[in-house]
Parts: sequence; structure tokens; C-alpha cells
Amino acid sequence: MSGQSALRKVEKVIEPVRMTDGAGVKLRRCIGTQALDYLDPFLQFDHFGSHSPEEYQRGFPMHPHRGLETITYVLAGKVKHKDSLGKKEEIIAGDVQWMTAGRGVVHEEMPQGIGNHMEAFQLWVNLPASLKMSPPRYQEIKDARIPWMNPMKGVTVRLIAGQIGGVTGPGVGAAGSLLLMDVTVDCDHVFDYSLSSDLTAFAYVFKGSGEYCGTLIEPARLVVFGEGDCISIKGGLHRTRFLLAAGKPLKEPVARFGPLVMNSNAEIEQALREIRNQTFPNGR
Repeated sequence: MSGQSALRKVEKVIEPVRMTDGAGVKLRRCIGTQALDYLDPFLQFDHFGSHSPEEYQRGFPMHPHRGLETITYVLAGKVKHKDSLGKKEEIIAGDVQWMTAGRGVVHEEMPQGIGNHMEAFQLWVNLPASLKMSPPRYQEIKDARIPWMNPMKGVTVRLIAGQIGGVTGPGVGAAGSLLLMDVTVDCDHVFDYSLSSDLTAFAYVFKGSGEYCGTLIEPARLVVFGEGDCISIKGGLHRTRFLLAAGKPLKEPVARFGPLVMNSNAEIEQALREIRNQTFPNGR
């Protein structure tokens, strides 16, 4: 790191809330809880999966989204997706589905295991008011499109979105710059990364402990980084693996009702009327 860089400190450490969502999926939620309701622009972050199919196979039946993006990253097994537009997709291990709901999408997500094992993450990202009623879009990011990198000794990165050096990840947020990467740091090696000071940033530690900007963090924990322009993570005895995400805060009012996220209660009420009247756009 440059001598002029200001290391971000650990501002919060969030322990996931174990809960059940959808039709009976057991998951760990770190953002969208009483401890951390909103981390602008991030609305929700879930880690789900198990070696027991009864904990995930009932999935998330048809439900609407409006005003946000959902990013699904599968580590093991797969997630079957279908929606009211007739789109069908299997998100298998290593793949990412990046769905910009915009003015409206109705879809279902059904996790399935391989040898009973299934594991995935889902991140919800808020859209600015100017894009909340934009046409929906999908980015189907297959495993082979996501670059593997070794930016420094003992560090492996899967770059889903954002940049490292001259390499850019395939994922693109509707509102512009968004960073998302899967990072592994071997024992006693260090991952240093510069982050613009105007970005909200967090790491979700899901394997192995490590020192995150000088603080020892055990899995499974979400680390919220404070002000500064760089982070430094040192791998522990059994190395550490984490998702690193960063985005520019919107600084706009947030009104939400489950998967509907707008800027006012009146807009939420309008979406609910459309659902009741069966005039919700269903992506059209």
C-alpha cells in the first residue's frame, strides 16, 4: 500500500441471523436485519445452502420484485430460475445471475443439490429513483466468463464485477460501478486493495479466519469497513475466504415491502395495488 493510503478500519462486525424464507429455505442473513437494516446501496445479503435437501429444496416460489437488483452466486449445486416472461435458466456452481428487476419481474428460484450439497449467496442492491421503473434485464454470467486472478502471492480472486489492475469483471450494475469478488488469502499472505473513499464496502467471511484491517474475524461474519481508501486482509492458519462488495451510496429515501423497494410508501402501495389487480408488469 502507498504511504499516502488510509487504511479502512472495521466499523461493524455482524453475526448472521438464522432464519427461514421462501417456502422453507434455511439461511443466514446479514443485511436486512435488526442489527443492519440497510447498508446503502445494499439492501439484503443471504448465505444459504446445506447438505440436507429439506433445508433448501422447497425454494422461493413465484414472487415479484421491483426497484432493485438481485445477484445470485452459486458455489455448489444449482438454482433453477423461471419467470413470468417465460425465461428459464439453471445457475450452476460457479455461475452468477444478475437480475435488474426495474419496474417489475415475477420469478421463482428453486435450489437443488449435487450429492445433496447446495450453497449460494444472494445480494440485493438498491436502484436509484431514476432507474426504479426501467425495463428489467438479466446478465447470465457463466463460470467460464469470470476471470481467476492471482494479483499477489498467496491470493486468488474471482472477479465478478469491478476492476483489478487492467482486468474488469463481467458483471455490470445498472447504476454504474459496483465491485464484487470472491477472494481467498493463504495463511500469512496479505491481500491489499485500494477502494475509493466514497464507496460503501463490506466483506462476508465464509471460510477460515483472518485479520481484516487488523481485526481478527471468524466465519461466518460480515465486516463493514469504515472510512479510508484501502483494505488489507491477512490469511489465518487455514487461510480465509470472503466475498468483497462495494458500491456508491445512493443517499435517497428507502421504502420497502419485502422484495418491493421504492422511494415512498405511496409507490409501494401502487405496486401492491398492481399485484392485487393483476396489472403488475411482470417484466413487460
